[in-house]
Amino acid sequence: MTEFIEKHPVKIILLVCALIFIANLDVIYVNIMEARNFVTAREMIQNHNWVLTTMNDYPRYEKPPLPTWLTALSAMVFGVHNLFALRLPAALSAIVLVFFFYKTVLLINSNKKLSFYTALILPTSFYIIFSGRNGQWDIFTHSFMVISIYFLIKMLKFDQLKWGNALLSGLFFGCSFLSKGPVSLYALWLPFLIAYGIVYRNELKRKHILPFVSLLLLGLAIGASWFVYVRYADPQSFMEIATEEAGNWTSYNVRPFYYYWSFFTQSGIWTLPAFVALLYPYLKNRVSNKRHYTFAFMWTMASVVLLSFIPEKKSRYLLPVLIPMAFNTAFYIEYLVNHFNNIKKGERFPVYFNFGLIALIGIAFPIGGFIFLKDKLSGHYPSFILTAILLFAIGAGIVFFLRKKDTEKVFYLTIGFVIVILLVGFPLANTFNTNEEFNNINTLETSLPLYSLGEPAPEMIWHLGHSAPEIQHGGHLNIPTEEEFGILVADDKKDELKRIFEKDYSIDYKEKYDINYTANPKDRAYKARLTSSYYIIKKK
Repeated sequence: MTEFIEKHPVKIILLVCALIFIANLDVIYVNIMEARNFVTAREMIQNHNWVLTTMNDYPRYEKPPLPTWLTALSAMVFGVHNLFALRLPAALSAIVLVFFFYKTVLLINSNKKLSFYTALILPTSFYIIFSGRNGQWDIFTHSFMVISIYFLIKMLKFDQLKWGNALLSGLFFGCSFLSKGPVSLYALWLPFLIAYGIVYRNELKRKHILPFVSLLLLGLAIGASWFVYVRYADPQSFMEIATEEAGNWTSYNVRPFYYYWSFFTQSGIWTLPAFVALLYPYLKNRVSNKRHYTFAFMWTMASVVLLSFIPEKKSRYLLPVLIPMAFNTAFYIEYLVNHFNNIKKGERFPVYFNFGLIALIGIAFPIGGFIFLKDKLSGHYPSFILTAILLFAIGAGIVFFLRKKDTEKVFYLTIGFVIVILLVGFPLANTFNTNEEFNNINTLETSLPLYSLGEPAPEMIWHLGHSAPEIQHGGHLNIPTEEEFGILVADDKKDELKRIFEKDYSIDYKEKYDINYTANPKDRAYKARLTSSYYIIKKK
């Protein structure tokens, strides 16, 4: 089995990625970031707002449009409200990222097994999984940048097709910029240049300067094109949004410099191996190639340090760090596979602890999972039973091969553990949809014009199926001109509704919509913003 895997690395990588990123893609309900993006994609299709992008009929220039274009095209083929279709471009982008990073690592070190380990660690890292299965744009910008880096390395290593590789690198650099601005340039590309320039500086020649400058200019020209157009087509809205976004970098979610220094935990199941792999003094003389390991380590740390300088910090901003960190972690996995029988007992402890914990979870799941979910399993028993059997078998297999000190099979079983959860167990997530007062706004049918008072949650607009423009937006009140219309009102705006309309209009309450899937009104996790009351307003 191991020989078959090693003979067909690309096929195995693509299969693993397909099972991780595409299976059960439409199970989880839409979150706030996705709702914003999906509404923008829907309004592209419905209102032809392909360049001057909108959300709920108001300008939305916070993010460049390339991922939204791709999502809108998928929606046009498979359906505007088809969740699988809307998330599919992000999933395919994640697969492309893994494939090209495999090719990049192979280009750097020519070690097929190390590159293969890297390409299995990357898609099974927690935040890579999350981003690849969500309609968020982070995965696009970093995927395009990995492709750009791949062609940049080819340009540096090979004189043949040097200019062609430079132009391709510039093209995908521009695509990355058109996906989320300079985020990946700063967090992935610049750390790569720092690490590459230090470790492989002898490979950098004067003949590379002109192609490099050309790819950079091409990339910046492509990336800036949309921003320049919008700046002149809608200058007021663009400047207001740009000013607010710039202010967020220094005043919103501000965290201390050291906030990101538990970054390795974002790799999820690889947390402990990733941590050990970052112990450079310990591992540098144990790995198969010290120079390449130094490069992977420096790329990872440069990314963390640069991100730490930005005042605004969020866990999801660590996504680019996980890419070189998978390469760095693979050196430790390779070391364990080749030398586990000969290392000291103290060095084996992290291995037994990490993979033993995974095995324990698998073995305990049939009983523990049933105790935890027994009141919610109605209609989900087939998924639960199959998940329990497979996780138990994988857990037992990990224990068996740990005892035999066969860490390579333990590694592959760990990949299988993640696949089983996403392929078979993921539908069990629906057992947490327990809000007894859930009332989806997609049931609202009216022939009246529809507006909103108080900024409606993006999820609400998404489920509604069309826009409901705010009558109070940007501090300006615009009373609808119609004699009769519907209005969605946030809980904290009900008094404002009366103040605005009760003198000249009749106010008729109709229904309250609640799209909290997993929390009841008395629960701490309940979000009032996910509720909205529907009224009909009629002129007296």
